[in-house]
Amino acid sequence: MESELRGFNTKPSKTPQPDPTHDDASSRDDRPLLTSVSNVLELEKKCAAYVRNDVYGAMGRGELPLMEKLQLGIAFVTLLPLRIILVMTVLVVYYLICRICTLFSVPNHGEGQEDYAHLGGWRRTVILRSGRFLSKTLLFLVGFYRINETHNGSKNSQENSKTAGTLQPDEPEQRPGAIVSNHISYLDILYHMSSSFPSFVAKRSVANIPLVGLISKCLGCVYVQRESKSSDFKGVSGVVTDRVCKAHQDEYAPKILLFPQGTTTNGDYLISFKTGAFLARAPVVPVILKYPYQRFSPAWESVTGVRHVVFLLCQFVNHMEVTWLPVYYPLQLEKDDPKLYANNVRRLMASEGNLILSDIGLAEKRKYLATLNGNNSMPSVLRQKDD
Repeated sequence: MESELRGFNTKPSKTPQPDPTHDDASSRDDRPLLTSVSNVLELEKKCAAYVRNDVYGAMGRGELPLMEKLQLGIAFVTLLPLRIILVMTVLVVYYLICRICTLFSVPNHGEGQEDYAHLGGWRRTVILRSGRFLSKTLLFLVGFYRINETHNGSKNSQENSKTAGTLQPDEPEQRPGAIVSNHISYLDILYHMSSSFPSFVAKRSVANIPLVGLISKCLGCVYVQRESKSSDFKGVSGVVTDRVCKAHQDEYAPKILLFPQGTTTNGDYLISFKTGAFLARAPVVPVILKYPYQRFSPAWESVTGVRHVVFLLCQFVNHMEVTWLPVYYPLQLEKDDPKLYANNVRRLMASEGNLILSDIGLAEKRKYLATLNGNNSMPSVLRQKDD
């Protein structure tokens, strides 16, 4: 079994991929960044995972057909104001619920974090149940009237399950420690909140956003400062591992959602996985999200936040497909090698979701976005190593 796992390969990917189990981590981290491009089209070939392929084009500024302009104009003066009012109403209602449930409660402080994940009893029940219901309501209000969810079996998961076949489902060895999902849009968070209401990793600035900040603290989010050069990165990684371990061992502990890609893509690709979700050596639940579209893609690529929200709310119907894979139980070989564990889960998700594997990362994305904005030279691009 372990020899098969070392060379685990599901359906052939759409692009030839080197064997990640034999990659030299240092060589990948030290590979040269994209330094210059003759034009955006050349860079798009190298950064295909971040390219918008919808009607609105790169940065949402493509030339629109006349019919699309008419539909957008009508929705802008009718549908957009109504949806904004309804969405803000739901957001304020949930903020007030969270505010009431956290009255006279002291947040957790540690490793630079602040959250209310420790709340229990009626407070936690109200936050969780109202959060799931209102998240579903928000998705409906922005056009996701029906979400197509499937639960697929996979040969790898079934084989790995044999190693735990004698255990009972409620035993710690069987319980997953984290949900791992591909990342396409901020809408991913809303779906997972409506489904399992997990905590997740977010930029530190999220904690200071009006309304959303308190909600994220009630979710028990782990905050990171991506550009920070301080030593708290190790602390954040430790917090994530600790959360995964607690969720694995305690059925009442908050679940944690992790996006191992570390950034969003256009939904057609899976870029390299970071190892943070796999350091705890616990089973994980892989989830694959897709947003089928005809006009505007909900993928949050190269479009500013305001422009993306406007276009999304002006689209009467939006679509989402979700594939839940069985719990992935790591074998001892994977437990001893988090990079192997991450790569095998990534390959499984790519195969089951018909996604293209790509080894580019955040550095290439920043270069691509800088080029789109007319800045072909960047003084520095922070490399993101596996956490």
